[in-house]
Amino acid sequence: MTQNTQPPLASDALNRLFRDARTVHAFQPVPVSDETIRQLYELLKWGPTAFNAQPARYLFLRSPEAKARLRPALSSGNLAQTDAAAVTVIVAQDSRFYEHLPQQFPVYDAKPLFEGNAALAEATAFRNSSLQGAYLILAARSLGLDSGAQSGFDPGKVNAEFFPDGRYQVNFIINLGVADPAGIHPRGPRLDFDQVGQIL
Repeated sequence: MTQNTQPPLASDALNRLFRDARTVHAFQPVPVSDETIRQLYELLKWGPTAFNAQPARYLFLRSPEAKARLRPALSSGNLAQTDAAAVTVIVAQDSRFYEHLPQQFPVYDAKPLFEGNAALAEATAFRNSSLQGAYLILAARSLGLDSGAQSGFDPGKVNAEFFPDGRYQVNFIINLGVADPAGIHPRGPRLDFDQVGQIL
């Protein structure tokens, strides 16, 4: 039987994506272009989601005016790093993502599964927009950017400021840019496989 397997990525690629990557808390004043932001999305969009639903929505805050709108919602410890980041991404979830399912998932009509079940729609939107935010981090690293995800903010304030109609809800926030080495802390330990995994 023929196996259609691909070789692993080279070690330097794995280092960039995982082993050497850090959550960054300080950034150099290096801009991120529109082209790079669009390249970022063109990569992350291929990450899998349930029913190909793609419930995440993204606001890329780059201007000082846009950042100023976000500041009142941030915890004090996140202000400086957000100000310094070239781009701050609000990763949100679309509560009515299922409206796109007839186009995104034409295999069968999955829209009624979510349209009449708010709890299922919310859980699906949250889980899969979280996945998409993680894909965004990996896409950013693959393009040579550093990132710092954060949950230290007031969701109600973010939603009121940026999503007042209520359809979108913030999931989490990611700062992007070029790291300032002074803001890279020593890596914390990770749990060993035997502490977290089982092979059955």
